Amino acid sequence: MAKEVDLSSREWCDLVFEGKNKDFGAYVIRTESTKRHNKAVLYTFIGAALLCLLIFGLVQGLNVLEQRRLANQQDLEEVLIDMNQEAEEQEPEQQRVEPEKPEVLPEEVLKSVKVTELQIVEDDKVRKEDEIKTQDELKETETAFGQKDNKEGTEDRNVTRTLKEEVVVEKPVEKPKEVKEEIFRSVEQMPQFPGGDQALMKYLSSHINYPPMAAENNVQGKVVVQFVVEKDGKVGEVKVIRSVDKDLDREAVRVCKTLPKFTPGRQNGQAVRVWYTLPVQFKLQGAN
Repeated sequence: MAKEVDLSSREWCDLVFEGKNKDFGAYVIRTESTKRHNKAVLYTFIGAALLCLLIFGLVQGLNVLEQRRLANQQDLEEVLIDMNQEAEEQEPEQQRVEPEKPEVLPEEVLKSVKVTELQIVEDDKVRKEDEIKTQDELKETETAFGQKDNKEGTEDRNVTRTLKEEVVVEKPVEKPKEVKEEIFRSVEQMPQFPGGDQALMKYLSSHINYPPMAAENNVQGKVVVQFVVEKDGKVGEVKVIRSVDKDLDREAVRVCKTLPKFTPGRQNGQAVRVWYTLPVQFKLQGAN
């Protein structure tokens, strides 16, 4: 039985190149071909392993991002449900207070004594109330003179003028009411951060400065912030609707105020002001 020959062995190369010029390049190439083949196979396996690890890492990363997106979406839905329930509760109507009308004082009639004009008439036509008072009677009385006798009035000549001044009430000038523009909670086209929700989460994670005191005390949690996206896309009023810690709350508000312009919300084709709810997650590295 013929002996098996190892074509990659040096003995085989010597046998092939027996009596030939071994300094020629073919001999060197033939003797080192085995090493080259082994290295090529090794590098191929290493490259394939690295490629598999890279693909596995990308898949895991995409899964983590998708889980975070779903978690944030669920948190937003929970917050919106809570807010809708609160909005449905009817607030007690404010009692309308009507301004009190000023009391109009009755104008008193001045007490007077009739001064009769002299007229020539027949005796049977003279009335008792038209009797002429003598000059002495007129001098003795301090009552004002008038066209008839009035015994039930006041003798104070300044009363009627004084009462008239007190009765006059100037109407207050009503200032025009400022009409506040409505801020919507839900519109046909909600505001959109440039790049979508993933870009928004990336912005938050890269711009949040974890408060040192909270990190020292291992304070973690999710702060829910609500802010107004104005008609031009800028972030307006910012407030915390679910608090965790005062330091974390302040940091969440600060980061939200630095957000770039959104694509504004629209209702009936017009840009409107819209409340935007955003959960901000604070989590220390290495924490479970």
